[in-house]
Amino acid sequence: MSPARTDWLVGADRRVEAAERIYSAAAEMAARDGFDALDIDALAARVHCSRATIYRHAGGKAQIRDAVLARLAASIVEEVRRAVAGLTGSERVLTAITVALQRIRADPMFALLLGALRSGAAMADLTQSPVPAAFATELTGLAEDDPAASAWIVRLVLSLLVWPGPDEATEQQMLRRFVAPAFSGAQSY
Repeated sequence: MSPARTDWLVGADRRVEAAERIYSAAAEMAARDGFDALDIDALAARVHCSRATIYRHAGGKAQIRDAVLARLAASIVEEVRRAVAGLTGSERVLTAITVALQRIRADPMFALLLGALRSGAAMADLTQSPVPAAFATELTGLAEDDPAASAWIVRLVLSLLVWPGPDEATEQQMLRRFVAPAFSGAQSY
């Protein structure tokens, strides 16, 4: 007698289970091909469900992209939160950027995503997603009414990920010279 096969779309936690499967598959596909190549038909085939199930449980491409980013960033965000606890001003901003860069570079899934970031469309997806900007606002202590500063931090981190300095010491010098002055006089951080 073969073991009973459970259908992941049946049961009390169906929505959670469906979303988990969809986001996991989407993360793998995005790491392999980039977010701009994410295709709902291919995702549905990979998860063994219909397009309607994808849309019902996870939303469209933008919602899936944002959920995948949020899931990937969760552990990094927690580590940055611990590192910046009690810091303010430019020291908080610099620490948040430095720890985020170190953790992103050390994460295998992010390493795969970085390889896919070389396309302009993928970079645009990340800069248009509210997820990185929200994390930047929280982790650096930026005022929530200053979305331009958050967007700039996201672009700065992305640029250092795609075009890193020759070594960490050089990146630190650049951050201290060019980023710290932008945040040294503000009191709301």
